[in-house]
Amino acid sequence: MSSSIYTRMSKDNYFRMGYLYQMEGDLHSAAKCYIQSIENGPTAEAHTFLGWCLSMMGELDHAIEECKKAIQLNPQFGNAWNDIGAYLTEKNRYEEAIPYLKKACRLKGYDHREYAFYNLGRIYIQKEMLLSATKELQKAVKINPRFHPATRLLQNLEVQIH
Repeated sequence: MSSSIYTRMSKDNYFRMGYLYQMEGDLHSAAKCYIQSIENGPTAEAHTFLGWCLSMMGELDHAIEECKKAIQLNPQFGNAWNDIGAYLTEKNRYEEAIPYLKKACRLKGYDHREYAFYNLGRIYIQKEMLLSATKELQKAVKINPRFHPATRLLQNLEVQIH
């Protein structure tokens, strides 16, 4: 077996182990696995998931940096754009978050654009731009009618507006 195949398998295995640890709530072990995956060959996915893990540990600035590394590797990886927007939103830096979320919304290859529309809707609610929030949430629900956070927020918002 060639070393490049072994490295790729190893990188993927570390990534999968990191994800499993993260789902079990062992964030430190997950982060170590994601870092090992990156050391074996950086990918946008590994940087973004490391960022997600770091965000769950309250390290939002570090999480944002990991997502920026992901974007450098793959500018079409929508998760990284959305996640930066979400982390900036958590820091109440709405104006900075909006361009990242809008970019995620435009990426046709991003399988979960509903999250970006939902996050934009949440920002517009904070900014008291309720009609804009409604439009973004409607887009999220149209993409994924089973995305219950967007559905609930849209219903609550429609009650407030009417």
